[in-house]
Amino acid sequence: MTQRTILLAILLLVLPNARAATIVDGRESVVLEGGKATVVVDLGGGSIVRFQLNESPLNPLGWNNQGPAGEARSMAHFLCLDRWGAPSKAEEANGMPFHGEATRVRWKELREPGSGGAVQAEMEAALPLAGLRVRRRIQLAVNEALLRVTEQVTNNNKLGRVYNMVQHPTIGPPFLDETTIVDANARQGFMQSSPLPNPEQPAVFWPQALRDGQPVNLRHLTDNPNPNVVSFIIEQEYGWVTATNAGRGLLLGYLWKKSEYPWLNIWRHVQDGKPLARGLEFGTTGLHQPFGVLLEKGRIFGRALYAYLDAGESASRSYAAFLFPIPKDYQGVAEVRYENGRIIVVERIDGQRRELSMVAGELFPQ
Repeated sequence: MTQRTILLAILLLVLPNARAATIVDGRESVVLEGGKATVVVDLGGGSIVRFQLNESPLNPLGWNNQGPAGEARSMAHFLCLDRWGAPSKAEEANGMPFHGEATRVRWKELREPGSGGAVQAEMEAALPLAGLRVRRRIQLAVNEALLRVTEQVTNNNKLGRVYNMVQHPTIGPPFLDETTIVDANARQGFMQSSPLPNPEQPAVFWPQALRDGQPVNLRHLTDNPNPNVVSFIIEQEYGWVTATNAGRGLLLGYLWKKSEYPWLNIWRHVQDGKPLARGLEFGTTGLHQPFGVLLEKGRIFGRALYAYLDAGESASRSYAAFLFPIPKDYQGVAEVRYENGRIIVVERIDGQRRELSMVAGELFPQ
């Protein structure tokens, strides 16, 4: 049975205080289907659990996607909000979870998928402890495997507050294996395992990290995941990260504005000697610590470690995700450009470099 047949066969139900939603794998979801790709968003935590080409069953975001139907939790590409990492001990005692509440609450569909220039939907979630509301608009191109997401965060508190917002795309098997290559335009970075108060000493430079004083190439993941999390700054106008599996013929990429997400954080996990997960995380912070530590440290490499919203204030951020089929001899990505309304991906190879290209239009609000 093809993916298209499965999506056409799923049942519809009416949710309280929501528009009609779809059941996928027993969970309440929003499905967007374009001419080239399909996207599934799980309303139990708001995770993007599927982004795949219609011509292929391979879903690169297939990590942690199975679980109880009624449980809101983090899966695949999820949103870390109002924080990235652990709460303080006092916050944890009051119920604040790791990575914030966005994946622990039900998301409400505001606009069921409709067509036009793109297949699109809108949804939102309220974070009761953080006092924040996040509203998401998601658009899937009709004729390209291109996804655009804009999220607006509003501070509903009577006072201003610091917060963080990190996108947590996570790739898993079978797309993730020993041959999968990760590329990015990251620059200077540091290892989260380095001790405070100056974890940026020594600095590393993409794609290099250090393990026991020896270099580790973060493009690859084989038998040892350490260092587990490494964080880098983005220096160009647009940040990008890609994951390629030439053997399975697929490239996944993300593109965003440095001014909105200045950090790229790489998480790696191996289980039973096999790659299990790689987090391609881009966001407003690069230090995986509670707010007290972030406020004391302030900046690393001149980049802020937190954002701020005044009472009643809102902030919007956007990113794009894209898929390309690739040949079996594809060597990885040297460059991703966004110019003249197109996304152009340049192969990382000596000699004549092949280019992949798609029409993207205007991806980011001015």
